[in-house]
Amino acid sequence: MNNITEESTFQCIHCNKLVTDTAYAGTAHRNHCPFCLWSKHVDDHVPGDRASLCHSSMEPIGLTFKHEGVDKYGNIKQGELMIVHICTACRKININRIAGDDNEKIILLLVNQQSLTTEIKKELQKLNINILNENQKNEVKKQLFGVTKI
Repeated sequence: MNNITEESTFQCIHCNKLVTDTAYAGTAHRNHCPFCLWSKHVDDHVPGDRASLCHSSMEPIGLTFKHEGVDKYGNIKQGELMIVHICTACRKININRIAGDDNEKIILLLVNQQSLTTEIKKELQKLNINILNENQKNEVKKQLFGVTKI
């Protein structure tokens, strides 16, 4: 049974490849390309709302972990791995779930992103988004591959 609709198929705004959602992607509101990880600014307030009028390209600038709160013992829960995007036009920052078919080599390159401007770093801090660095690379690998040594 094929559930692919026109809405779930799009051409990447950055690399121009055709993106077709598949059942194993693991996300219901895909707006980023699995090949280059660039996105299109379509969501405004919440994932999937498709309320943005901007529609510009969004550059992947790093990775973060989703905030999951604390467990019953007061320990911070480790959330899922997320891609951080910034709009190339309006500079809005969004986080997006990683999909099952995303290019893991490009995901790992995002761990080493060190070229963020002071302005972007301040905005990330305001939004309580912590960009992952080289020290968290093993945790990223663990979430991507289920192992820590690759």
